[in-house]
Amino acid sequence: MYHVLNNPAWHALNSGNSNLAFGNERVKYFDSRVSPFVGLRENSVDNFKILYDILSRNQPIIFISDIELDIPQGWKLIRYVKCLQMVYNSLQSFDLENTNLISLTDVHIPKMLELTQLTKPGPFDERTIDFGDYFGIFEDEQLVAMGGQRLHPTPYQEISAICTHPDFLGKGYASQILKFHINRILNEEGIPFLHVRDDNHRAIQVYERLGFDTLIQLHFYFIQKV
Repeated sequence: MYHVLNNPAWHALNSGNSNLAFGNERVKYFDSRVSPFVGLRENSVDNFKILYDILSRNQPIIFISDIELDIPQGWKLIRYVKCLQMVYNSLQSFDLENTNLISLTDVHIPKMLELTQLTKPGPFDERTIDFGDYFGIFEDEQLVAMGGQRLHPTPYQEISAICTHPDFLGKGYASQILKFHINRILNEEGIPFLHVRDDNHRAIQVYERLGFDTLIQLHFYFIQKV
């Protein structure tokens, strides 16, 4: 049975992230400063041609498919990643009475970019913060851990960019941020989900212990105009 999360970017661009969407009724995309993700109503050759014609930039983009695809002419494959899509199927929230998370705003963008460039949690650029709900942990004015949300195919909200500075690992910061976002999304009557590389077994085990279950395997294609 088809599920909105089989094509999460398309449905996000048409629902929870529609305020950030450009495109038409067949192809949509984010500003490159926000995210490289694009959404196609169907991953057809015709829609890739439409995308090619309306996308002015020549920077790499990412599209997601629930099946493996051949890259159409006019595009070159830069990178390919298999991910598991995991959904939080519990209504259980977490006790985080003593949280030390700070809401991140535009003034924090340089520190957010510095941390994500060091830790590589996934695509993150100067306006990725526009997805909203980014929170971080500081030590002596240094941003040492952060995380927020990305794709929002209503009612699902993707937890993303969870990362910790390597000098501050082992303090439970990533777990704290993850639990905080689970609570936040549940309080908004949403459903948390996330994506993780299918070979990142340690992270998968952590997510499973927290209550996430694998829904589907997805294929992430990083492509660029030829």
